Amino acid sequence: MRFTDKVALITGSSRGIGRAIALRLATEGARIVVNYRRNGEEAEAVVAEVERLGSGALAVQADMSNGDEVRAMFQHTKDHFGYLDILVANAAATSFRPLLRQGEHNVTRTFDLVIKGFLVAVQAAVPLMQGRQGKIVTISGIDSLRALSGHGLLGAAKAALENMTMYLAHELGPQGIVVNSINPGLIGTDSSKMYAGSEEAYAQYVRDVVPQTPAGRVGRPEDIAAVTAFLCSEDADFIRGQTLLVDGGLLSSSVASRAH
Repeated sequence: MRFTDKVALITGSSRGIGRAIALRLATEGARIVVNYRRNGEEAEAVVAEVERLGSGALAVQADMSNGDEVRAMFQHTKDHFGYLDILVANAAATSFRPLLRQGEHNVTRTFDLVIKGFLVAVQAAVPLMQGRQGKIVTISGIDSLRALSGHGLLGAAKAALENMTMYLAHELGPQGIVVNSINPGLIGTDSSKMYAGSEEAYAQYVRDVVPQTPAGRVGRPEDIAAVTAFLCSEDADFIRGQTLLVDGGLLSSSVASRAH
């Protein structure tokens, strides 16, 4: 129970990787703030699961691209729990199309959510973490390192997120706050299937990827949740400003195969 008496806020935690992180931290005692943008029923279902695990939870609606809503979410967290120990920035959204077909509104939306919204969240979270040895973890994506069709805009935003993670680790270290990032590989979520365009396209991608992955399988949300829990624990206190690649070895194998 590493996170007994800790409060964790996970953005985009009504489903997928965010949901898995919320449940993993709850199993170790954390009380959870479940952030969602649209689907309140899914968020309340996560709250119910956390409560079945014996911990407390709160669902809060906030569009992470809207600074006022983000600040209101942290005020709500303060009013309900009084403080915050862990912030996990998981929410992301974009338009999956070639860069030459991206409109200005697509660029604004993507960077407002992934970058601006995250920075506003950190600015609101830090006062709630004072004296509590806070932990901040950002969830990046393999499209920041490898060119994937239609991922140019999100990949650029995620690369910026990793860079911001490094800078925040330096700025917040003196305040006792640890900041790191996780870069997942292919993770089997509903979002991954949606981004692929069709069930068959996703199945083909899995058939292409698994043979190149030393782990021999597609990643699970629980894989990312486990590493997040580690980074939020005291055991990871000497890891600062890093982006951990958690992809089953996929990227190194892909690079090696291209090199040959």
